[in-house]
Amino acid sequence: MTDRLYFRQLLAGRDFAVDDPIARQMVNFVYLIGDRETGEAVVVDPAYGIRELVELVGIEGLTLTGVLATHWHPDHVGGDLMGYGIEGIRELAGMADVGAMVHVHRDEAEWVKRSTGVSDSDLTVHDSGDTVMVGDIPIRLMHTPGHTPGSQCFLVDGRLVAGDTLFLEGCGRTDLPGADPDQMYESLTQRLAMVPDDTVLYPGHMYSPEPSASMGETRRHNYVFRVPGLEQWRMLMGAD
Repeated sequence: MTDRLYFRQLLAGRDFAVDDPIARQMVNFVYLIGDRETGEAVVVDPAYGIRELVELVGIEGLTLTGVLATHWHPDHVGGDLMGYGIEGIRELAGMADVGAMVHVHRDEAEWVKRSTGVSDSDLTVHDSGDTVMVGDIPIRLMHTPGHTPGSQCFLVDGRLVAGDTLFLEGCGRTDLPGADPDQMYESLTQRLAMVPDDTVLYPGHMYSPEPSASMGETRRHNYVFRVPGLEQWRMLMGAD
């Protein structure tokens, strides 16, 4: 699969949307995943320079056929961020030359609609364990609630695209609307436990010096995996 898989990590504010001060501040990663043989591609968490992202896909000789959304926050799918309007899936859905369906977890759909203004017809809802095909390349969806109710990660060919569930250092916040520290603890210690150590972690933000690392390295060095139990986790997250 590796020869036909197209996988690209893009940093907002550096690789695109370079003139957007919010993009430079938020340091979001956007991911392009495609099948070189069929020419199909999806984008993970498109925000900021939407037309630029579509053009980047075209430059690679691919056609954008879908969107994968890790969660509803505006810096990942667009919407209002503390008074700043961010382009995202609504603008993408409005492009007559694209027509890409947005794949979200079932528990995230209402949040996504409220945040972005898209409608049911723009979304395909999924359950954990579902597979989205990009050409002949399978992307497995994994529900990892905690940061938001329907946060999900994506597994493709030895890579874990984790959104804000897990960073190389730390994890997503659990004090925002819809967040739940207990669910985050379960996602990190139980749901992600099945991901092998040699899987490469690709996070949703550039919050560490390196843009990616193996899950084994992350488990050794990330403090979230050194918390001895749920009660200590709750104290760490300020939940008590």
